[in-house]
Amino acid sequence: MRIEDHRRSDNFEDRGTGRGGRGGGLPIQALVSIVRLLGFKGTLIAGAVCAIAFVLMPAGLRQALLGTLTGGGRGAASAPGASVCAASPANGAACDFSRVVLASTEDVWAGKFQARELPDYGAARNAYQAPTLVVFANSVSTGGCGGATSDVGPFYCPADQKLYIDPSFYDLMERRLRAPGDFAQAYVIAHEVGHHVQHLIGSGRRKPEGDTSNQASVRVELQADCLAGVWGHRSRATLQITDEDLREALTAAHAIGDDSLGHSDERKFTHGSSEQRARWFRRGFDSGDARQCDTFAVRSASDL
Repeated sequence: MRIEDHRRSDNFEDRGTGRGGRGGGLPIQALVSIVRLLGFKGTLIAGAVCAIAFVLMPAGLRQALLGTLTGGGRGAASAPGASVCAASPANGAACDFSRVVLASTEDVWAGKFQARELPDYGAARNAYQAPTLVVFANSVSTGGCGGATSDVGPFYCPADQKLYIDPSFYDLMERRLRAPGDFAQAYVIAHEVGHHVQHLIGSGRRKPEGDTSNQASVRVELQADCLAGVWGHRSRATLQITDEDLREALTAAHAIGDDSLGHSDERKFTHGSSEQRARWFRRGFDSGDARQCDTFAVRSASDL
């Protein structure tokens, strides 16, 4: 896919680097490592030597060192103005790419809402309200969904209508999930935007009679996959999405299926199997019709 000469979304927020265990004093893991290396008695001796040196050093230097260790109540990475996007060239490229994809989703869903080409759940379907994409590092606080760390991966908070992503997740996709490629990354953003669309049309709050909470969750996630596919279909020409790009997205969808992530009991699935996730994404991508993404119209969760 190509992003040159395409609009960048202004609904974008660089939240900066959160504490995430990096600042706010000496990490407990570091202390454990020191004890293992020197032994408990050796650690006490080293600590005494450091304490004497600390007392004897100039007051200004002592205050500066104290501020570094304690973080002045916050980690050094959390200093005001610390930008995630400016932290590295890779992050800068990821932020720019994400803004292009987000802008493309805005165009697609604005058209879909205007044409009312959406599943109907009885909720008002007025003009599309675009979400904000928040990039962060380590940890982040949301406007209604609590705090989260990078370990949870990308997520959507319906309370503040914002998407949250740590750009390092793109690297994780390539290294650990073996799902490389720019369109695989675009799929992740489009999936979270899919959750926003669900919030607007009311499907994310539905729970079919007879479904367990896990089965209802699978319906929600598979629908978001399908809606991501709809975006891909509508953007195929403008972003020059190729068959290779499509394979990247399908690989990513397959890689984050519950079974691929090591879960064997289907009753405990919350996102769907690898086969289901790839199939529902492909359904949206092939049809380009969000009305084909009504996972809640499937009578039994076992037939999804």
